[in-house]
Amino acid sequence: MAHEAVEATLDLAESADRWGYTRYWLAEHHSSGTLADASPEILLAAMSSRTKNIRIGSGGVMLSHYSPFKVAEVFRMLEALAPGRVDMGLGRAPGSDQMASYALQAGPNSFPIEKYPQQVFDVMRYLSESFPDDHPFSKLRAMPAAPNWAFPWLLSSSMGSASIAAKLGLPLSFAHFIAQEGGPECVRWYRDNFESSEWFDKPRVNIGISAMTADTAERAHDLATCRHVMRLMRNKGQEMKGVPSVDDIKAMDFNEDDQKFIDQQRAKSIEGDPETVKAKIKGLAEQYETDEVIVLTITHDYAERQRSYELLAEAFELNGEGRTESTGS
Repeated sequence: MAHEAVEATLDLAESADRWGYTRYWLAEHHSSGTLADASPEILLAAMSSRTKNIRIGSGGVMLSHYSPFKVAEVFRMLEALAPGRVDMGLGRAPGSDQMASYALQAGPNSFPIEKYPQQVFDVMRYLSESFPDDHPFSKLRAMPAAPNWAFPWLLSSSMGSASIAAKLGLPLSFAHFIAQEGGPECVRWYRDNFESSEWFDKPRVNIGISAMTADTAERAHDLATCRHVMRLMRNKGQEMKGVPSVDDIKAMDFNEDDQKFIDQQRAKSIEGDPETVKAKIKGLAEQYETDEVIVLTITHDYAERQRSYELLAEAFELNGEGRTESTGS
């Protein structure tokens, strides 16, 4: 099963590359029964040899668990494997529950969450080789050396990381699928308070959304419910192995509170036939004043997930030769 899940991820990356998507990101999660990628950097290395044009990256690496020097080295190596098409998305969330987060820590030298801005700054210093001469790390080199380095993004679902991105002068990827309330206002604040850095002279934004499409709106609705029920079961502490199927869900009984939660999750996502989904994505992009959207699609059956991305590529008229920044995966 693990091999099949990994192979499906790599196969989807190949398909997204062929269909004309701009980028393909992998998230980091730990000790999860439904989200299996605990080491996106390893999967990205495999993905580099299976793709040709699409940008590949993390969405994101949970920096609080790691040494900035090591993260810089990892992304130097990825850049060597896929020159000019690596994104380095950094996040400060643990990507796990409290116990897994504790198990990931390296002992007394672990970084508390309040050190996250400094960690981000240090990663950028390593990649750009720009520590001051009198800094104790100035002689260190993140290897392998290369003329370019991974394109950085700070992941955010709140003002916390948005303010860090603005202060450090770095691009922002806002997780709308996690936090809808106040999202456009948060991104507007980032733009208004962006401080030019040695790396970027103006703000740059993309947004992450949850979307599901299919040949019919009814089928898209059923497929999207798989993810909503997955989250319901996880929140109730029920052990899961993978995402429930449409047939599984139709055999379940949901009480009033369960249904309320499912409806709330549905309101946070976009689902329907391709034209409906396209229109809603464009509407959200206008609210956030961005032309780049990262699309998260989760369902039980891989073929249905792949079909959703294919239909979305057709709706937006993507193609391998005329790539746009409209959507990612």
